[in-house]
Amino acid sequence: MAFHSAPFLFFFFPAAWLLSLTAAGRGKQYVLIAVSLAFYACGQWQGLLCLLLSAAVSCASGFFLPRVRARKTLLAGALAFHLLLLGAFKYLDFFTGSLNHLFGTELPAAGLLAPLGVSFFTFKSMAYIIDVYRDENARARRFSHVLLYISFFPQVTSGPISRFGQFAKGLESPRPGAEQTAKGLRRFIVGFAKKALISEMAATVTNTAFSLGDGLDFRMAWLGAAAYTLQIYFDFSGYSDMAIGLGTLFGFETPENFNYPYVSASITEFWRRWHLSLSFWFRDYLYIPLGGGRRGTARKCWNKAVVFLLCGLWHGASWTFVLWGAWHGLLSAVESALPMKRLQEKPLGRWLGHVYTLLAVCVGFVVFRAASVSEAMTVLRAMFTGFTLSPASTLALERISPAVWCALGAGVAGSLPVGPWLKKQLGGGWLEFSSYAGAAALFVLCLLAAAGSSFQPFIYAQF
Repeated sequence: MAFHSAPFLFFFFPAAWLLSLTAAGRGKQYVLIAVSLAFYACGQWQGLLCLLLSAAVSCASGFFLPRVRARKTLLAGALAFHLLLLGAFKYLDFFTGSLNHLFGTELPAAGLLAPLGVSFFTFKSMAYIIDVYRDENARARRFSHVLLYISFFPQVTSGPISRFGQFAKGLESPRPGAEQTAKGLRRFIVGFAKKALISEMAATVTNTAFSLGDGLDFRMAWLGAAAYTLQIYFDFSGYSDMAIGLGTLFGFETPENFNYPYVSASITEFWRRWHLSLSFWFRDYLYIPLGGGRRGTARKCWNKAVVFLLCGLWHGASWTFVLWGAWHGLLSAVESALPMKRLQEKPLGRWLGHVYTLLAVCVGFVVFRAASVSEAMTVLRAMFTGFTLSPASTLALERISPAVWCALGAGVAGSLPVGPWLKKQLGGGWLEFSSYAGAAALFVLCLLAAAGSSFQPFIYAQF
């Protein structure tokens, strides 16, 4: 059940919100657990057992870690359980197929159905276990706290990957006041608009470009790549905004996930702005334990390459994701070996950094979006060598409606920090009031868009 679907907007969310408002004390926690499990079951009831097992193992690990001598053994066992859970359901068939292809074997596919959001709730569970290992005061007092943290419905399918210490503040917080409620609704609507009015429009161009095959020339290839760069940003940041807004409405603080990543002047900066909760997870629980940048430049480059390769694999069991991660790992490692700060001290260097980063990100997202490596190569070949104009691409360009061009333009503008700049320049209470009026108008437009078409699922729901 997606946040932008009619059943969620008009039935599930109002009922869940009213129930949480009427519940008192611990009742609110139990209501939210029931609501979250019901939400998950509506999306995929078969994965409930894995979700509950993950929460149970996390809670048991948090309970025993401060009490046993073999703390490292218990930590390793708990993390191994979650990695095996993730690996068995998400990667077993991928590795089996790869072995069959490489060695000509005929190993059967397991055909296991991956639990919804398994990549996200396993990483939350692992973060909780490691945090308790590092500091026993990070332990939850009740199993219900851990279960709600793992299953909280705004975050369970696509994040953001919150930390328990941040989430736990909402367990004892009072009901949100009128101002917080208004801000939560506004944030939710902004995310809805990103998905409905920009990402969905950009998707029509992306889908057309990637379906043209040999009929793709450089014009449609570059437009399709740029459209997907906008599509995935507004799709995922839109989801994150909706999750943050929902968390606020239920009294929980949700971490920010994006900070205008397309203004970055390096891949390193890009990952300080893109999917922040995942970037911080890999930094705190993998990159720094591997040694980070403390053991020289060569080790730093190696650590970054390993982290990004695993980051790519985390996104999905496909060679396209592995290549995408390797691409970012290579660029990040090269940047670590170069004096990037000195290169960007001058305006020209900073400007060239922006161009290089956008180009690198765009090329990487072509591989990320492609259904196969061969499809990715087809699109990339057209981008850089497809200078013979194709009738199929010409027709595709002619069929792009003015509304789609407007959406793409709005996407470019929305990728820049225009809102914070306006707030800084204008300020005043009237700007705050107008933002709520604008949110109400956006909500109406989103409903009209929803009535006129069928929305696609959020991109990161597949992970």
